[in-house]
Amino acid sequence: MGLTRKGKGTKWMRVVDGNGVPLGFHLDSANRAEVRLAQQTLDTINVARPRGRPKRRPQKLVADRGYDSNAFRQALRRRGMQMCIPPKRRPTNWKARRGRPVVARKADYRLRYTVERSFAWLGNFRRLLIRWERLIETYRSFFAVAVMVLCLRRVTQGSG
Repeated sequence: MGLTRKGKGTKWMRVVDGNGVPLGFHLDSANRAEVRLAQQTLDTINVARPRGRPKRRPQKLVADRGYDSNAFRQALRRRGMQMCIPPKRRPTNWKARRGRPVVARKADYRLRYTVERSFAWLGNFRRLLIRWERLIETYRSFFAVAVMVLCLRRVTQGSG
């Protein structure tokens, strides 16, 4: 069986803080590469502060191998963000390029579990697991409600 008219599904892209609280998200078609959607996801970050402009840039980004791209690394450097992205596994006959080797610190990459844990929290919302809605706007609204519920749960757990 081939693809349906709706495509392969929906890809969830999220940015979370160190506690797993969502800072921003982006939904798109599942047939697009994650590294291409990462810039759009980072643009959704908008954290209000007591005074001044909202914060739009995290200090450090921890991502998996799917985000290993020279263009994405340069974009993060232009934004002034530190990154922890392990290099892709390359074949043994692949010639390395000149320049500084890419090193991902294990201590930083251990924080990756918070992202995976937050995706597991979203898996508790049955309405999101199977996309019944035809329009992406409707599905995005349900996703936003689920993210708000997660934020409220994290805030009430932290204060109690």
